[in-house]
Amino acid sequence: MSNPRRPVVPGPATCLPDGVRAPSAADDPGTGVDDLPEEDLHAAACHCLDEADPLRKVALTRAYAARFRAGRLKAPLQAPAPAPIRMPGRPAHLVTVHPRDLPRRGLGSAEGRAAFIHAIAHIELNAIDLAWDAVYRFRGLPGSFHADWVSCADDEARHFMLLRGRLQAHGYDYADFPAHNGLWEMCEKTAHDGLARMALVPRVLEARGLDVTPGMIVRLRALGDEATADVLEVILREEVAHVAAGSRWYRWYCERAGVEPRARFKELLREYAGGYLHGPFNLEARLLAGFDEDELADLVEQAR
Repeated sequence: MSNPRRPVVPGPATCLPDGVRAPSAADDPGTGVDDLPEEDLHAAACHCLDEADPLRKVALTRAYAARFRAGRLKAPLQAPAPAPIRMPGRPAHLVTVHPRDLPRRGLGSAEGRAAFIHAIAHIELNAIDLAWDAVYRFRGLPGSFHADWVSCADDEARHFMLLRGRLQAHGYDYADFPAHNGLWEMCEKTAHDGLARMALVPRVLEARGLDVTPGMIVRLRALGDEATADVLEVILREEVAHVAAGSRWYRWYCERAGVEPRARFKELLREYAGGYLHGPFNLEARLLAGFDEDELADLVEQAR
């Protein structure tokens, strides 16, 4: 649980190769990508995780994703074990609180809409780190695993910037409102188990966005905020593929472990995600994102 009113201040980088120092914003107004080993994907993921400035985190993510697509960034064949999970970099002035302590604001005012947009932008910033942590933490996996989560990190970085633009249009910026760390807390709980991570972060927490975003879009259009609604349309469409990646790799892990996916998913929900499931569910989007009809029937039953 986050301490109310306690800003998260990142510590020094903990997972870069010996003798390599992550560039800071004071070193270079650019991304600093060229200061890192060109082919070390784990070091690149760590660099993005440790970066506290959201704009540099985005710039690093997009540059590293481009480098990965060009074949210039690869996971070492003999990578050491990952460092223990810790909080990713966040602006020192970002206030984190327990979810129940977040002020409730209506969408009828510019400030209320800005707080709403800020909450989604914070989810997207967390999603950048969730994707990079999957790349960094879970090792010895097929290259297509890395490709999926690097691509997700790149998409989430773009989503964050779209939402930041809408925040600025309302007269605010990221970290002007408090936020909570619910997404990252589940990331910490599943750091020891890639199967649990794929089941619970993409397929439970991130999939929740598939359920609630259509209603958000309707409300924003009713209020005349077409620009923000258009951004959410883009995010909703692209998040289906991210949840689908979670479904694909969850089933891959289950097959490797010799466990039945549907039964194990129900067990994981009981073990980790009590209270996280809320209907109604966007059944069409979840089917596109890799859920089958039996799983969806189970979800509806468990959410009653």
